[in-house]
Amino acid sequence: MAESTFFIDDFLRQAVSVGASDVHLSAGERPAIRVAGQIMRINLPPLTEDDIDFVIQTISPEHLRDRISKFFDIDFSYEIKNYSRFRVNLSHQLAKNAVVFRVIPYHIKAFEELGLPKTLETFAEFNNGLVLVTGPTGSGKSTTIASLIDFINERYAKHIVTIEDPVEFIFTNKKSIISQRQLLIDTPSFTDGIKYSLRQDPDVIFIGEIRDKETVEAALNAAETGHLVVSTVHTNDAVQTVARIINFFEPSERDYIRSQIAGTLRGTVAQKLIPTIEADSRLPAAEILIVTPPVMDFIMKDELDKVYELVKTGSYNNMITMNMSIYKLYDEGKITKETALYYSDNKSELEQMMRGVYHGTRKV
Repeated sequence: MAESTFFIDDFLRQAVSVGASDVHLSAGERPAIRVAGQIMRINLPPLTEDDIDFVIQTISPEHLRDRISKFFDIDFSYEIKNYSRFRVNLSHQLAKNAVVFRVIPYHIKAFEELGLPKTLETFAEFNNGLVLVTGPTGSGKSTTIASLIDFINERYAKHIVTIEDPVEFIFTNKKSIISQRQLLIDTPSFTDGIKYSLRQDPDVIFIGEIRDKETVEAALNAAETGHLVVSTVHTNDAVQTVARIINFFEPSERDYIRSQIAGTLRGTVAQKLIPTIEADSRLPAAEILIVTPPVMDFIMKDELDKVYELVKTGSYNNMITMNMSIYKLYDEGKITKETALYYSDNKSELEQMMRGVYHGTRKV
């Protein structure tokens, strides 16, 4: 391999200094970074295959080096000591290596710093059940959960176990004890991690992502046996999350699973990060579903369409739809009308809110 003049630590430091959330590197292309949701090409020569190979050699952990040439996609963490952590994905495109870094800052922000609803504090007070945070890639799910875990850590004496792929935010024990376990290093799978964590005297279990039926079953079992389980799912809204979980199962199993979810689910949060009027800044819009007795009843009856109507009228339970959250950002002058409509999944409803002819325009 020829000597490379592209030094990844220097580049990552510069990317973090300008507020980048992600870094994209691939052979034959100029490096790119994402700032405030927008991809920007950096004015450097296109990277060579030797450059990318040198990056991979520099950042890859010892335990994965024999797998890199055998597997197409690999996730792991990388750290520049005393500066920042990164979640890394190695992949192939057109038979060439590519690397994407997600910036994971050391500082874990509180809900207020992130602009998240105070309602999330309620989720931290549950002693058992299931809480799900959802949204597309890059919507801030990991950051929100880190804030939730640190909120518990600062206020309650509990044992929190995290099972991640890879470990992202690093927590410092405060009132709680936090045990962080990484797939393929500390445990072979999410399912095994959950199973054995139940023997480690946990109060709270964070599962990095619910990806399959087996993880759902293990999570529900943990939630039913007196633990607060927090996880993420890739869905677009809070209500759709319930359907997504149920659809992991065969039709013959779904009545039982609906009953199990109705009894264990405490709430869901769906997020989007929306560019503000201020340059290089984004704020979260959050849809929040609290599982009240009427919501439980609709889940059990498979009438999820009625759940959304409850969320729209559920401000007394601190529930809020995505459109209500987006409207609030618009009404406070933090985002433009065009941006609000672009990020809305129901533009006609949001336009009614803006005209003041829709009941959802009340302040939340």
